[in-house]
Amino acid sequence: MQYRLFLLAVFAFNVLFISCQSGREQANGGKTPAEVSEEKLDSLMNLMTLDEKLNLIHASSSFTSGGVPRLGIPELVFSDGPHGVRHEHGRGWYALEDADDKATYLPVGICLASTWNKDMGYIYGEVLGNEAKERNKNVLLGPGINIIRSPLNGRNFEYLSEDPYLTGIMAAGYVKGLQDQGVAACPKHYAANNQETDRHNIDVIVSKRALHEIYFPAFRAVVQDGGAWSIMGAYNKINGQYTTHHEYLNNVVLKGEWGFDGVVVSDWASVKNTREALLYGTDIEMGTELLRDFNNPEYDEFYLARPAKEMIENGEIDESFVDEKVRRILRLMHRTTAMTDHGPGKRNVPEHQQIALEVAREGIVLLKNDDLLPFDKSEIKTIAVIGHNATRHFAERGGSSQVRSLYEITPLEGIQNLVGDDVEIIYAEGYEPYYDESLFADITGDAASQSRENRRDVELARTANKKLMQEAVDLASKADAVIFVGGWIHGHDGMPWGEGTYDAEARDKLNLKLIFGQEELIRQINSVNDRTAIVLMGGSNVEMSNWLPDSRAYLHAWYPGMEGGQAIAEILFGEVNPSGKLPMTFANSHEEYPSHSVGEFPGYKTVKYTEDIYVGYRYFDTRNKEVVFPFGFGLSYTTFAFSDLKLTKKDNKVVVECTVTNTGDREGAEVVQVYVHPKQPSVDRPVRELKGFEKVYLDPGASARLNIELDESAFKFYHPDELKWLLESGSYEIQVGNSSRDIKLTGNVDW
Repeated sequence: MQYRLFLLAVFAFNVLFISCQSGREQANGGKTPAEVSEEKLDSLMNLMTLDEKLNLIHASSSFTSGGVPRLGIPELVFSDGPHGVRHEHGRGWYALEDADDKATYLPVGICLASTWNKDMGYIYGEVLGNEAKERNKNVLLGPGINIIRSPLNGRNFEYLSEDPYLTGIMAAGYVKGLQDQGVAACPKHYAANNQETDRHNIDVIVSKRALHEIYFPAFRAVVQDGGAWSIMGAYNKINGQYTTHHEYLNNVVLKGEWGFDGVVVSDWASVKNTREALLYGTDIEMGTELLRDFNNPEYDEFYLARPAKEMIENGEIDESFVDEKVRRILRLMHRTTAMTDHGPGKRNVPEHQQIALEVAREGIVLLKNDDLLPFDKSEIKTIAVIGHNATRHFAERGGSSQVRSLYEITPLEGIQNLVGDDVEIIYAEGYEPYYDESLFADITGDAASQSRENRRDVELARTANKKLMQEAVDLASKADAVIFVGGWIHGHDGMPWGEGTYDAEARDKLNLKLIFGQEELIRQINSVNDRTAIVLMGGSNVEMSNWLPDSRAYLHAWYPGMEGGQAIAEILFGEVNPSGKLPMTFANSHEEYPSHSVGEFPGYKTVKYTEDIYVGYRYFDTRNKEVVFPFGFGLSYTTFAFSDLKLTKKDNKVVVECTVTNTGDREGAEVVQVYVHPKQPSVDRPVRELKGFEKVYLDPGASARLNIELDESAFKFYHPDELKWLLESGSYEIQVGNSSRDIKLTGNVDW
């Protein structure tokens, strides 16, 4: 019933939105803000001096770009916020202490993608748009849509998937929901920003085919399907040129092939060259002072300030290049709340908190369940909750995505709230994040050039606190059931122990080994209590071979937001039936992923993407490599059957029809996943690629007939020699299943 009620709420919301959109168009003479402002752009720009134009194309503070007060043109106000509007900075870089900036902390991006719920992307973005608008923000820096190439990337928690199609679908909805509130989305980081190590200098060597098939499609989706008003460049180079001012990425593809009419915003301090920034598509330069002086930034010394003026006045660069940037910025201002009244926003309201809870409920993934879950609290007298992450708060950590959350329900609090006085809860920390500074004494020099195998902090991170471990094991032995809550943590909280061992901006993990002795702790708990459920947090998987076989249940919770503890408890005790599916492959070791076994990760100075298009399940499934949990996998407390596949080709589309039946005794949701495989391709292609999906909610015994349309793009590939998209004639196998390794139905169509 919960699912139906939520879907009804979604439907009501969408009806309300359409009504409001219609009213807004009537107020503008039947035109959207994007259309009504176009005629004003040239007339405004013609009134500006060169200095005023240049003032618009670079920062005026840490999170604003310049305006033209004389003409009533305001500054643009930016905010970080992939999963919550970031704390207030004012005009400086450091967070203000007493600002009114508490916000809704939503589950992170990878948790959103794990819902596989197309409606959820829009609703998620709508929350962010309302909260950003209430705090007078014009541009929200998100969503993060870089492809998860390696599980070690420190920012994977912000991103959505290893798959470009799933990423694009979820991100396009997010962008629409955000921008319908008058706040510009700024999807990031364009493009191939797949490692944090040496991110300001790395040169990604990658084929155009891999760019177009793997690393570009989500950006294309947010532009052409989501209508994104801005895009953020990345720090890295691609094939020798910095992405923020990359001629091929910006001028040829983004603004050319895709018809993007918005603003390219630099990542903070990603502009490196004035001439290239002027010529190759950078529209706003932000953050350059971060590499110079936090406290006394000289905005006139930005690459697109005085140096740009000198090049124009010397005749090296025509002023028309600046005019093009200004026109795009003015267009963005008219589209957003900067120069248009989009009404009041709202922040920290109950409906936003409910949406945070719903995303967590649908995004948490049940990966193993050997007849243990759900727990029945009427049959349990004592539960031992063990693990540092059971009480840890995550909102204000992790780098630029940190949020000053109004509150955050931890797993321990969620369990206590749910069981009340019916069950005794006993808690033990079990392990702790700590460090011994003496272990770092001989680490000197540039960290980026050190051997990763010799980093002492890695060994330290696997060290257990024996006292805490023994206390936890003793408690576990006395309890009727155990809930262990562990996994990764965020860094950036001033503690050096986390280098290379946590999820955070500007860091990559060194391996997938559980940190702080958790692996040994889980093994010991399992040895004394066989009714133990494992709950892990984090933006990726961990090595599982040493503890998973003896564990009866495993729930992966990502970083589930301010209501995450409540959602975890509801799933553990069966009040919510889990329906999340993995948006990335869970192999046991990072060395098994193609970015490590075929390509390079991380790279220093250069990194070669020699795995090409074979990222994630495309590699594992095509090469028939063993994995622990495949892409798209996730368990439920009920069961589903797939039947009656019908394929109909009409008007250059293929309609995939099948019936899904809930064959169990609980209501629940299943995700129908459609993969395409060319049977005799002229070039090497994966054995399957996701091209469609639908989430369906069913009562026990109920069935639903689903229709999923595949257009021509689902069958095309980017030819490595001809360098264009081609639709090859021949036979294609349509594979329908509930993960990339569990194909239930197959059929063929011909083109």
